[in-house]
Amino acid sequence: MISILLLGVLIGMQHAMEADHVAAVASIAADQNLFRRAVAHGAVWGFGHTLTLMAVTGTAIIVDASLDAALTEWFEGAVGVMLIGLGLQVFYRLWHERVHFHIHRHDDGVAHIHAHSHKGEPSQHNASVHEHDHPRSLPVRTLLIGVMHGLAGSGTLLILTASTVSEPITGLAYVMLFGLGSVSGMAALSAVIAIPLCYTARTLTWANHALQGAVGAVTVVLGAVIVNATVVG
Repeated sequence: MISILLLGVLIGMQHAMEADHVAAVASIAADQNLFRRAVAHGAVWGFGHTLTLMAVTGTAIIVDASLDAALTEWFEGAVGVMLIGLGLQVFYRLWHERVHFHIHRHDDGVAHIHAHSHKGEPSQHNASVHEHDHPRSLPVRTLLIGVMHGLAGSGTLLILTASTVSEPITGLAYVMLFGLGSVSGMAALSAVIAIPLCYTARTLTWANHALQGAVGAVTVVLGAVIVNATVVG
């Protein structure tokens, strides 16, 4: 039984690496310029994901029920729509920061192009700029995104659990460890994603904006593919 439960942790970690999960958390982490905040968002996503898995899959195991396939597919489609929204939000954030490019020419005639952002500068309606960090509360949006992914993945996990274990108690333990694996897996993945984003945010503004744009584009495309496969298809 121990080997089965350990398998649940490993599968949970692998589950966190699925493309739609990575895209969602990457689009959230793209807005973070501190490493610890990006990792925290990944862990919170995993926590929300685990809460839903325990609530939905755990209940189904206890009452010996199955999830309706049409309902699970609807949740998958909702995840696709959510990803499109997250990707578009990345583009809106870049636009809101008023990113543009300057051509800078030196006295010796050599010219180069660099990106520039007015993020944090006072607007004509607000002349003060806050240069200090405010206390950070629980990122509710990230938690809800994890919850939505948990709803979409509950059907698959229920099938996996049913084919792996037979005792309800063991099944619940399997689901819990699967969820813990997804938390640790996403936290680790967020750390990997955060390294280039945080580094370029402080040293190479143009590269940071390029990375954010790439994250936004991939997230929108993946969301559209999921919607097409589940709703349109």
